[in-house]
Parts: sequence; structure tokens; C-alpha cells
Amino acid sequence: MPQPLIALESTVIAHGLPWPKNYETALHLEDVARAAGAEPRTCGFWQGEPVAGLTPEQIAHFAQGGDVIKASLRDLGIVAARGLHAATTVATTMWVAHRHGIEVFATGGLGGVHRGNDYDESADLTALATIPVLVVCAGAKAILDLPRTRERLETLGVPVIGYGVDEIPAFYTRSSGLPVDARCDTPAEAAAIWQAHRRLGLRTGMLVTVPVPEADAMDEALADEAIAKALAAADEAGVKGKEITPFLLSYIADYTGEVSLRANLALLENNVRLAAAIAREMA
Repeated sequence: MPQPLIALESTVIAHGLPWPKNYETALHLEDVARAAGAEPRTCGFWQGEPVAGLTPEQIAHFAQGGDVIKASLRDLGIVAARGLHAATTVATTMWVAHRHGIEVFATGGLGGVHRGNDYDESADLTALATIPVLVVCAGAKAILDLPRTRERLETLGVPVIGYGVDEIPAFYTRSSGLPVDARCDTPAEAAAIWQAHRRLGLRTGMLVTVPVPEADAMDEALADEAIAKALAAADEAGVKGKEITPFLLSYIADYTGEVSLRANLALLENNVRLAAAIAREMA
């Protein structure tokens, strides 16, 4: 039987969490995957080369190194030509995973359409439209325009599956009010949908959305308040482009104290565990 593999991203290590929490979390998520029966492959670019399976030493460098850039798909030629170290976003992790034959990828939250600007759209969406990888996540990041993001996923032909739920989760909280295309209640069901999707020759990715564990979910009112204040602070500071997401997430973490961090870490672990179970079924 082939070994079940799952991909993990590295942006959360290099640009998401502070040292040493980022390093500890990266190694912990790999341990969670192994305990759940799958071999993790943390992805990144090391000296310009795409790697699916960073070593602990490389992960430590990503966690501490100021020379690690955040690379989206448009940056990969530059990264390769200049021999750079680069952390992978959802889109670039999908690209690396597919290049290495890995079909399942666990992440925290998906990028999407930003609030107030339909033209400010994450490359995660176009990656899902063109790279056949199953992505397990807790929905799109709550800082985004979730209804427009849902609409774009439909337009791009990306199936959205709810794991044990009929609504797409909203990252920090368990529900967005937006419907999924289908619900599944077991890893075997999710694996069967993905394998049928691939057997039919469809070339898009697929989302399996799973809510943050109930005990760790943020209060919806607190989440809405923190997001509103973060958006106002970003507007006042003139933060735009690829800097907007890390700014907003950092602001929310500071505003809510440990609450948003606890939710973030809990959903990451939960997603890795489910991704491993789906990969086992596929293997």
C-alpha cells in the first residue's frame, strides 16, 4: 500500500506566528499527522528549489530567518532564479504538492476576495481552479468577503465540501451562513468524492471545510468586533497588497489576546488530523 502523504504550508512558520511558537507548532503539526497515520511534507523553497519535506533544521531557519520571503505563484520564477528561501502560501503549497505527487494538503484558512475590493483577490482561488489538490481548511479567513469568496469558488468550478456541517465554517467561528455543495461525515466519503472528481478528468482542486473545534471557537461578536477594528486600522495605516492579510491577523491576535491564537492553533491541528485520515482512505 502506498504511504499516505499530506502537504503542509510554511507561511504560517515564517510569517504567521512568533518564534518559538512557530517552530514548535510546525513540528507539532507534523507529529499530529504521523500519529493520525500519514507522513507530513512541510513545503517551501530552499535556495530556490521547491521542497516537499523540509528538514527540522530548515524549518528552524524558516522560523527564525529574516531572509525567508513569502512567495505566491507569481514569485516562483524569481525565487528559483535568485536561489532564495521562500515560504509557501496556500497557492504555492498546492503547486509544490502537485509537483511531488501529493494529493492532500492541510492548512488553516483559505485566501479569497478582500472586503471592499472585488479586484483584490488571493491567488489561492486561481490555484484551486487549476491545480488538482484536495485542500482541508476551516473555510476562508474571516477577514475576507466571505459571500464573494464563495461566489468565486462556484464560478471557478471548485467543489466545496462540508465535513460534518452544511455551512462553510468562518475560520475563527464555526459557521458563515454560506452553504456547501455537499456534506460528508466520514473521511471515506470525502476521499470517494475526490477520487470520483479526478476519475472524471476534472482539473480543479477541492475544498473540504471543517469547523474549528467548538471548545476553541471564538465568540462571533468578539470576532466581528476584532475584524472591524483591524480593517479600520489597516485603512488608516494605508496597508495594502500582500501585506494586508498578515497585518489583519496580527492585529486580531493582539486585540483578542490568546483567544484567536488558541482558535488558530486548534483548527490547524484539527485540519491536519482530518487530512491524514482522508489520505489514509485514498491510500
